[in-house]
Amino acid sequence: MGRAGSPVLDKYPPKAMDDAVGGVPIAQPPVAAAPLKPAPAASPAPPVQLPMVPASSAGTPPSPPKVLISLERPFNIDDFSQLLGQTQIQVTVPRDSVAEVLRRAYEFMDFGIYVYSIRVRPGPEDLLKTFIVELQRVDFSAQVKDWVPFQDRGRADSPFGPTGTR
Repeated sequence: MGRAGSPVLDKYPPKAMDDAVGGVPIAQPPVAAAPLKPAPAASPAPPVQLPMVPASSAGTPPSPPKVLISLERPFNIDDFSQLLGQTQIQVTVPRDSVAEVLRRAYEFMDFGIYVYSIRVRPGPEDLLKTFIVELQRVDFSAQVKDWVPFQDRGRADSPFGPTGTR
């Protein structure tokens, strides 16, 4: 059972860990200042060989990779943009994406068809990693002279719409 031995290991056996990894540095005696003279041409340094540790001597076997199971999909700004146009939207947004969410909501309202009341509050954790962004569609009420929650009154045939006769 097993593989045949490696010819590289036969020619270059593993070195002791203390020597290969650095061990304890040895203090060098101070050198007296001498006149500078050109250094002789250095020969190329031999390649560094890392010690090979057989799996049987590693102590504990490596643990299997951890599988992360997530019941919630990670936040996607494009998925949020698809929600714009609904009457009410509530999303949990990572801290890094809050500015982009607000920018896209503003650009959507810039058309003038939909207007949202926007509320942003911190998420349930204490480190401010997420924020809850709530959008409520509103209309301006001339009687109240303020923005009120949107109420869907059904569809009306418009002469300018696809069902109109003009």
